Amino acid sequence: LKVHSAKIKMSDNVSLEAIAKAAPGASGAELANIINEAALRAVRAGRERVIQSDLEESIEVVIAGYQKKNKVMTEKEKLIVAYHEVGHALVAALQKDSAPVHKITIIPRTSGALGYTMQVEEEGNHYLYSKEELENEIATLTGGRCAEELIFHTCTTGASNDIERATKSARAMITRYGMNPEVGMVAMEQLHNQYLGGDSSLTVSPETQTKIDEMVVALVKKQHDKAYKLLEDNITKLHEITKFLYERETITGEEFLEILNRKEVDPSVVAREEN
Repeated sequence: LKVHSAKIKMSDNVSLEAIAKAAPGASGAELANIINEAALRAVRAGRERVIQSDLEESIEVVIAGYQKKNKVMTEKEKLIVAYHEVGHALVAALQKDSAPVHKITIIPRTSGALGYTMQVEEEGNHYLYSKEELENEIATLTGGRCAEELIFHTCTTGASNDIERATKSARAMITRYGMNPEVGMVAMEQLHNQYLGGDSSLTVSPETQTKIDEMVVALVKKQHDKAYKLLEDNITKLHEITKFLYERETITGEEFLEILNRKEVDPSVVAREEN
């Protein structure tokens, strides 16, 4: 980031360290795009220097595309998306070993996303993941669907990417990482040209492949049930945070935590104090 921003005029209070933490795993080209996009935003706003918000929005542009302001959701769709995203954030925050929530938005993007929840590791890039961290990640991915089921008693197509990612993680835990006690430390998946974006194949019998499929389904279901219970037990906070997000459309991690940690007031206590 320092190299790419060397010729760009930056505000004195810009923190490249914060931007680096918010873009873990970004390639050199992506970092260059973040800086260039931030510079363009500053020019469009009539400013001579790039400010922190330019860089933060540029990360989102690189990750999810530009804001799609001409895409208007119905009020019901907007509410569903708000509950969906808060479902992700709340499940993440209520588990140990989950990256902190950095931002939640329900502004549609050109990538097709109607909203998203951004989590950022406190210590930058994360290269090793424990079994518990991967299980929590799967639970967090199911949190959006769980919120839809809990509040609207149905589900939508909005969780398609979440389902794909949760399934991929669960399968890798079983076939590549040796994290299933029944399978043990046995590699059942062979990667082809892994450094060239190649595919993979299972090196097992059809019977074992069927068993693996059953394990994947069971693992995702277990984490889905855990996420649902977390949201059910904290439904008041789910409603409260969603209402705030619905009205604001974008909230920071600090705002999210402030509402989450805010103590609920017992109405009976208030009534006694007023009397």
